[in-house]
Amino acid sequence: MHQGSCLCGAVRFTVEGELPAPDACHCGKCRKHSGHYFVSADVPRSAVTIEGQDKIGWFQSSEKARRGFCSVCGSSLFWDPLQRDWIGIAMGAFDTPTHTRIAVHVYTAHKGDYYDIADGVPRFDTIPPKPH
Repeated sequence: MHQGSCLCGAVRFTVEGELPAPDACHCGKCRKHSGHYFVSADVPRSAVTIEGQDKIGWFQSSEKARRGFCSVCGSSLFWDPLQRDWIGIAMGAFDTPTHTRIAVHVYTAHKGDYYDIADGVPRFDTIPPKPH
């Protein structure tokens, strides 16, 4: 089990099972939402338990997704694709060691000019197709 929370602790969550390798998104929306690029693990909704749901603010950032944050402290927590059976959880919000490493960088053509991506992880200008 993995546990996490926002900065103030008003929103807490647990994830049952192992975390998949996270992805790092460099699109403009993720950079504005997180203040940098957004690294998250996509976990099945059924594996997530959230306490303090009344403290989650949701911003509909596109027709297909919304972004969740703590309405008390402002911590960026979730990327929620509305028609999928999973939710992206911000890696920085986990309290426990995750035992993961970034698997892929996406939307790298939109990355900020103030940093380099030099970790040797695969990069894509868009989202690569998922294996079947």
